[in-house]
Formats: sequence, structure tokens, C-alpha cells
Amino acid sequence: MTPQALAALHRLCFTSPRPWSAAEFTDFLASPSVFLIENPKGFALGRIAGPEVELLTLAVHPEVRRQGIGRTLLAGFEGHARQKGAKQAFLEVAEQNHGAIALYRAQGYKDAGYRKDYYASPNGPKASALVMLRDLSRT
Repeated sequence: MTPQALAALHRLCFTSPRPWSAAEFTDFLASPSVFLIENPKGFALGRIAGPEVELLTLAVHPEVRRQGIGRTLLAGFEGHARQKGAKQAFLEVAEQNHGAIALYRAQGYKDAGYRKDYYASPNGPKASALVMLRDLSRT
């Protein structure tokens, strides 16, 4: 996917936190520590930092959610991270994103923190985020 295609899909998936621009995706993808797992209806963007990997964002087209695409992308993200030596995965997710939280918990992610008013919102109150972790050293 091009940065433009990533940004277009991200816009369909997110309003709060705000969607990322093509320029932001271009900047992320220019980093050697960032990797992309993709399929035609979704993607996962990750960043390796030593023994940790961060899930920067995961997006699945709204018309095809709840069909296993997110789970497949997350598994690809984790598999790539393990190949690169990551032992622990972490992510932040808006606390009102119940579908994503359910996916992450079903895949073994545990609540590890809370960031009050973490995400800015252009048209309302800030959204808080859950920080979630998963041990990748055990399969």
C-alpha cells in the first residue's frame, strides 16, 4: 500500500484519535525500525525498539470487520516482530474502542497502564488510552 492508500483507509477507520496523513505514513515508513503488514482491506504498522515492538496502528476497512482480518494482521505483526528479536509487544488503544480491546485481549494482551486524556479530539473531549502488553517470548 502506498502512503496515500494507508492514509485513506486510516481515515475510514478513525476519527478519534485523528487519522494520520499520507505524509505521516511516509515518515514512518522511511524509518528502518518501522514495518508494515498489509492486505487489501487492512494493515498493521509496527516499530521495533530493541526487545520491544510497538503496534503503532492497526486498521481494518469498516465493511469487512469481524471477519478475522484484524486477528490475521496482528498475528503477522507479532510474527515479524519475533523474527526481528522482539520479546514484548505493546500498544495504546482508545478506551472507547471496545472492538479493538476485545481483539487484543483475545490474542493475549493484558492491561498494563492507563493514559488519561491521551488522544486529542478535534470536536470534543480528549479520549483516554489503555496501554496493553503481550509477552512474545511464549507462543
